[in-house]
Formats: sequence, C-alpha cells, structure tokens
Amino acid sequence: MVPLDIPRLTIGDRVQHELLVRERDDKTTKAGDPFVILKLGNATGQLTVNVWKEFVPLMEGVRPGQVVQVIGTVESYRGAKQLKLTTAPRVVAHSAANADEFLPRVSVSIDELWSRVDAWRAEMKGPLRAAVDLFFVDDVFRERFARAPGATKGHHAMIGGLLLHSCEVANIARASVQTMRGNVPLVTAGALLHDIGKVESYSVDLAGFDYTQSGQLVGHIVLGSLMLDERLRTLPAGTVSEAQRLELHHFVQSHHGIPEFGAAVRPMTLEAELLHYADQSSAKGNDFNEAMTDSEIFSSEDAEFSSRRSWRLERRVWRRAHGWD
Repeated sequence: MVPLDIPRLTIGDRVQHELLVRERDDKTTKAGDPFVILKLGNATGQLTVNVWKEFVPLMEGVRPGQVVQVIGTVESYRGAKQLKLTTAPRVVAHSAANADEFLPRVSVSIDELWSRVDAWRAEMKGPLRAAVDLFFVDDVFRERFARAPGATKGHHAMIGGLLLHSCEVANIARASVQTMRGNVPLVTAGALLHDIGKVESYSVDLAGFDYTQSGQLVGHIVLGSLMLDERLRTLPAGTVSEAQRLELHHFVQSHHGIPEFGAAVRPMTLEAELLHYADQSSAKGNDFNEAMTDSEIFSSEDAEFSSRRSWRLERRVWRRAHGWD
C-alpha cells in the first residue's frame, strides 16, 4: 500500500492505512465518559484522532510504539484536521513494522549533507582537522550521527535531523563569523562538534525518539564533552594543546547560551557567541518551517492564519498569500 501523505489530506478524505501510535492520552469528558486522544503518524507527518466512548473498550492494546490500521474520514475539529474513526484501530504485528516507514525523516539527501561536512573538513588544518576527524571519519559514528534526531520532540525531531541541524548551524555560523571577521574553520568545527552528545542521548525505535538512560541522567552537553575528551586522549601527545582542547569543550559547553537553558558557561569568544545564535536560528527556523505545513494548526491548505498556536513557537503563525517576485 502507498504510504499515506498526511500533509496533503483534506476534509472528507477517506483513510484506511497503517500508522504509528506516537502518543496516547486517556481523558474523561465533563459528563464522565472516557475518551482517548491518539497522535498517529508516519514518515510524512502526524494526525490526531479522538476515540470516543464506543471504541474505548477496544483500545486496551493500543499504545505508543504500536502500529495500527485505522479506518475513518478526515474532518475539522476546533479548527484543525483530525481523523474520525468508523471502527476501532487494529494493532499490527510488531515484527511486520519498519521504524523507517513510520518515523519522520529529513527530506534533504543525507549524501548531500555529508558532502558539505567533508568539504568543510577539507578546509581545516592541523589540530583542528585532527580533532574533527576523530568523529567524522569514523564510519560507525557517521552512521549513528546521520540517523539521530535533533531532538526527541521539537526542532529537527526526524531521522537525519541531527545531521541536518548541524549543517544548518555550520552554514549560519560560517556566514556570521565571516561577516564579523572571525575564524571560519574554527566555528565550523564548533558547529560539527556542538551536538555530538545527542548520538548517545537519544534513542530511535518504533516508539519514536526518546532519551537514553545517559541522556536522562547526564544530558547531551555533558555527554558531548565526555565523548570529545575520550577521543582527544587517543591523539599523540601535543597534537592538540591544552588551550585548544579547552576551546573545543567551550563550544560544546556554551552553545545553549545561558545556564537557564542548559549552558555550563556563557560564550566567551566571538566564535562561541555566534555559534550559539546559529544554533538558535536553525532551531527556530525549523519550528517556523514545520508550523507552516502543520495540518493540526491550519484548518485548510489555503488558510492564511493558523487557527491555533504552535506549541513550539507559542504563537499563531501567518502564511502570506502574496508573493514578492
């Protein structure tokens, strides 16, 4: 069966497809009747389903990480598209499901992204190149880095999201640092290394993107520094000086900007400061791009303003109808 293209669904469309249960929320109406809110999705997007009391007794085996077959019709509910079921969801055998078919993934070519990374590495020399290559010539690390999301929820929460986010951060940081007459190869290295800890911090399976035990207990910033320190120790003595080692750690530890947002220290160099803002620009830019195609906040494809707020942006958004050509 052809995968369901969720963003292209319109009111009245018939759905009879297999979708992944991403979230389940059991609730009760004001009248005391039970109902369930499901978030279902595949690699193209996500769809909300309100399961009313007549089907709730049949929902016992339906939980996050399960693939279910659903039959119903797309309708508008409180200004957003959702699926109205005509029968209870049927759980599909776990062994028959492939996570890559149901989890969102980046639309950009992974090979193209790696070509950018490798071109940037070729610009680096000496200790900077040696430090970056500790990770980015390691095929096992590259495979894990290219599969990891940029977040469990929120910006770049997709297979390949971490690689895409890192490339976006590098592009933005390189342009900013060049404008401000800083060290472009250095900030590029910072961009590639700043989120390496997410490889250890996040898991990817049919249940979606989640935190690993180390991700919960330590977090990606500390994990990134630990990974960097471990690999730097494998280099011959003197390859990277103590001050150079500390500056690379500073990129990892300061890229969230302020302690309230998880940074160990505030950025103390031009390159670290602009890396922080590049990181923010990539994240917020992704939030806006995804909000513009979010069928849960726009009641129709031609709606100009979202009917509700984007939870990631904490505001309604506007899709301009005019052009500037």
